[in-house]
Amino acid sequence: MNAQENFNYIVEQFADLQLLRYQVTGFEDLTLRQKELVYYLSQAALEGRDILFDQNGKYNLQIRKLLEAVYVSYSGDRQDEEFKALEVYLKRIWFSNGIHHHYACNKFVPGFSPEFLRRLIDATDVLSLPLKPHESVDELCTELFPVIFDPKIMPKRVNQADGEDLVLTSAANYYEGVSQQEAETFYDSQKTPGESHPVMYGMNSRLVKKDGKIQEEVWKIDGMYGKAIEKIVFWLEKAEKVAESEVQREVVRLLIDFYRTGDLKIFDAYSIAWLKDTDSRVDFVNGFIESYGDPLGMKASWESIVNFKDLEATRRTDIISSCAQWFEDHSPVSASFKKEQVKGVSAKVITAAMLGGDLYPSSAIGINLPNSNWIRSVHGSKSVTIGNLTDAYNQAAKGNGFREEFVYGPEEKLLLEKYADITGNLHTDLHECVGHGSGRLLPGVDPDALKAYGSTIEEARADLFGLYYLPDARLVELGLTPDAEAYKAEYYSYMMNGLLTQMVRVEPGHDLEEAHMRNRQLIARWALVKGSAEQVVELVKKEGKTYVKINDYLQLRRLFAEFLCEIQRIKSEGDYEAARALVETYGVKLDKALHEEVRERYRTLHLAPYKGFVNPVYVPEYDAEGKIADVKIDYTEGYTEQMLRYSRDYSNLSI
Repeated sequence: MNAQENFNYIVEQFADLQLLRYQVTGFEDLTLRQKELVYYLSQAALEGRDILFDQNGKYNLQIRKLLEAVYVSYSGDRQDEEFKALEVYLKRIWFSNGIHHHYACNKFVPGFSPEFLRRLIDATDVLSLPLKPHESVDELCTELFPVIFDPKIMPKRVNQADGEDLVLTSAANYYEGVSQQEAETFYDSQKTPGESHPVMYGMNSRLVKKDGKIQEEVWKIDGMYGKAIEKIVFWLEKAEKVAESEVQREVVRLLIDFYRTGDLKIFDAYSIAWLKDTDSRVDFVNGFIESYGDPLGMKASWESIVNFKDLEATRRTDIISSCAQWFEDHSPVSASFKKEQVKGVSAKVITAAMLGGDLYPSSAIGINLPNSNWIRSVHGSKSVTIGNLTDAYNQAAKGNGFREEFVYGPEEKLLLEKYADITGNLHTDLHECVGHGSGRLLPGVDPDALKAYGSTIEEARADLFGLYYLPDARLVELGLTPDAEAYKAEYYSYMMNGLLTQMVRVEPGHDLEEAHMRNRQLIARWALVKGSAEQVVELVKKEGKTYVKINDYLQLRRLFAEFLCEIQRIKSEGDYEAARALVETYGVKLDKALHEEVRERYRTLHLAPYKGFVNPVYVPEYDAEGKIADVKIDYTEGYTEQMLRYSRDYSNLSI
């Protein structure tokens, strides 16, 4: 029996969440210098935790600290139903880095009463409560209780409902006192039409109105979030000293300079240096990166991942990135939207060593950066597939009954059993390596032209690029797929997810809000409707249950090609109205009856639709001179234990 089979992947399950462990295979084979680098970067990855809590909502930090205080000090019956409900609520807040669902964005409904919470607060030492200066316990409760208990107050972290003011109706803490129109006008006024190297305006700031004037509060050492950023920089400076090369050392230096100044041109310089560092074994992301949490898709949430290259698995992504120009040239999209020369596309499979910020506990399994359109065009991009996280998902899902419940028949089950792991990973690789790096904006098109629909359209573009190429004979020639039938496993998985099974993640009565979920339904629904006359894909009933049935896989590929052409046109031309029409028509609404059916079938499996991870603990060992002699990994820490330790050791922002 190998180490993977002995490893205990599952930690615990509650609400709609399951916590897993991931194995950092190969860490013991790193050099001491590389281990030390991983350790310092991991500390930097944890120091920014409070930033994301605050970005996700202005009351999150105080609510978290309040609940942690009463949870730790509670001396009553911990099997009491209301206390158990409070425990689940706190665990969900930890998971989502705030009081709203990490994916669906809706506010959690507590399963305990205000009276119960007040009794616990009154029984807690006042010195351990997160009181603001001169604030009384009564004032704290008066301010926070409506936020916690009233479903009408701050109901959504990110609102994407068409026709509403997305800024005023979103609880995310990126704006204060400004409307959507005011925010868009503010940033439009900063842009120069036709600018060749535009920074990502507003990426690292909070936009506020003070004394009638709109201004930015910049996230930097002497600005907003300064105390947390100081701690991040402290560990980055240690990492700089043990960097693997001068190239990597310059990457760390530029990131430190950005954190000190908040200068977005320095961030661009850092991004270019980072994507060009393809030789280092150890790598990391640390900073304000993805804009999914901003209803306008501009401001970036703080995240971090520390990783090292999986040398064997990277062979697959090396092949893809080396063929990037071939993929671009043979894409079905209009020649006017293609890159004449694909530059700097690099890709690798990585082993995650530490997750932080918006990549913890819930993480992506693939990343393509930087997000700047002009940098992608001129310098290229770096893509990663996170192999050990995918492995953890796959190992934890073995024998859980999901396929037996939702897959149409034995032919489809056999396809998935034989090929799904291969083609699922390959689709992620194609999505990240060449999908996000493909295509170009026409001259003069604003990168933010698609506004709130930009993220969904971008994810759809990358997914469709990968879906189009999966059946290509070139992939068999390159050894990326074993035969001409393998692609069908991912086609079936994708359509089943987009049309049916991702619905289990959405509460009854709600629309799809999250960009990746909208993207998947957009593609699957569009293909279902456009192929309906020829019955390319069907939703069929069998024994009273609904299933996806694909009748013509090659025709489905032709539909994906057609849709890729249109999505790339929308992106390249900045066609906001077309983006809006497509997403609202196919990507937002759920069939109520089908939604109820799918949720009920899933409920009988007793599974959690969302997964996240507990981080390993790195324990440095020191020699007689106080220098690190080795770094060991401990996988035994539990979820609650880890979260309380992080709150104790990495609480860098005051309330």
